[in-house]
Amino acid sequence: MKRQALAFARSQNLTLAVIIVLGVVLLGVTSGGGFFSPVSVRTFFQFLAVPILIGLAQMITVAVGQLNLAIGSIGGFAACLAGVMMADLGVPAVLGVVVTLVVGAVAGFINGWLVVATRINGFIVTLATMTILSGAQYAIVSTRTISSTNWAPIADLGKATVGGIPVVFILAIVVAVLVSLAFNHTVGGRRLLASGDNSHAAALSGISNDRSVIIAHAASGLLCGVAAFISLASLSGVNTSVGGDWLLPSFAAPIIGGVALTGGTVAILGTTLAATVVRLVDSARAEFQLAPAWVNFVIGAVVLGTVALGRAREVRDSRRAGAARAKAPQTTGPTSPGQAPTGAAS
Repeated sequence: MKRQALAFARSQNLTLAVIIVLGVVLLGVTSGGGFFSPVSVRTFFQFLAVPILIGLAQMITVAVGQLNLAIGSIGGFAACLAGVMMADLGVPAVLGVVVTLVVGAVAGFINGWLVVATRINGFIVTLATMTILSGAQYAIVSTRTISSTNWAPIADLGKATVGGIPVVFILAIVVAVLVSLAFNHTVGGRRLLASGDNSHAAALSGISNDRSVIIAHAASGLLCGVAAFISLASLSGVNTSVGGDWLLPSFAAPIIGGVALTGGTVAILGTTLAATVVRLVDSARAEFQLAPAWVNFVIGAVVLGTVALGRAREVRDSRRAGAARAKAPQTTGPTSPGQAPTGAAS
């Protein structure tokens, strides 16, 4: 099964890579080459950072069999709180960055703790915290937009590039690499996957499933905090709209990238590639001057199709496994009266 999952992940990554190449070529042709201009390239990668981060944030909770509906609310509240503190209270930009990370991690920890303490499904818990944080976000900024001139050092970082590639995008890739290392080369990461794959077996192995849930939600919240910081760096200002459109892309990236909703798997490269596809869809909307609703329609359709295909694949593999077991020779019982079962002492 692990080999099948690995082969499927590689196939998924190759498919996504081909889609990205075709999408880039199409946008390059339709824009008359304008899509490849330095400004367009910088803008594309600059606004790709957040989709990657929120996709990874959702992936971590899905890996332990959980869902996080509060991703947008956590990021939006963290960004707005830091913006208000820097604009109204004169908090230095460095502390503003710390605020986004701490608020994200604490909010995620609370989500995980509530799931464990109440034994209520994470879907319901994060739905409730999403509503609470959305209200809190509106309470601190109301109808105003706080300009990025109040955190000029952060805004300057958002405009900075290395070889024409935005620094914020490089930061998102660094985070993706760290997440990959955590899951593939640390005991904690393997324990999260074990809890998501089979919580009963994990418990018998001495792994605390409750701890895994809390850690996963806290890590997810921390990545939301990083996305909030990048939003402060990339946007001209923050208001109640920040984070409002994060929920669908956060699910689309890991699902399209090959992460199983049942838990126990991660796909960092697949999630990153899928986030790029989502960003290409948004770029195509702008290029062809389509209504923003078309982006949600396309992404939603792709997510639904991916889930359906994944389910069909699970059913097919289950049937093949059942057929293989049925054809396997029976060697455990006696074949004639008086004959000892295979493996019995003579």
